[in-house]
Amino acid sequence: QVQLVESGGGLVRAGGSLRLSCAASGRPVSTYTMAWFRQAPGKEREFVAAISWSAISGVYYADFVKGRFTISRDNAENTVFLQMNSLKPEDTAVYYCAARVSQAMPTTQNLYNDWGQGTQVTVSS
Repeated sequence: QVQLVESGGGLVRAGGSLRLSCAASGRPVSTYTMAWFRQAPGKEREFVAAISWSAISGVYYADFVKGRFTISRDNAENTVFLQMNSLKPEDTAVYYCAARVSQAMPTTQNLYNDWGQGTQVTVSS
């Protein structure tokens, strides 16, 4: 099992940027697929982005963040990042980090085994 702790959330104006971090502990995540999900008030949790441990599989993004968000990882630091640019009020949500032992990058939350506690992102208009 992997313990995940997110950080970097906060309040930002529309058009601004934030960088979320997800620090993993317990096991090295170099062979894990890592992902970000988000949940807005009154809505279901939704997939945002994923990054495989395999360079061949690469990264995958939800359509609504393509061109604005970038997921990356530093296996030496056991950390995954989500760079969020051109933020919109509709990006307001709690952002969760998730992990699974696989090179596949599913968008379904129940296929991820380990989750962080979430970090709040609020984008004002």
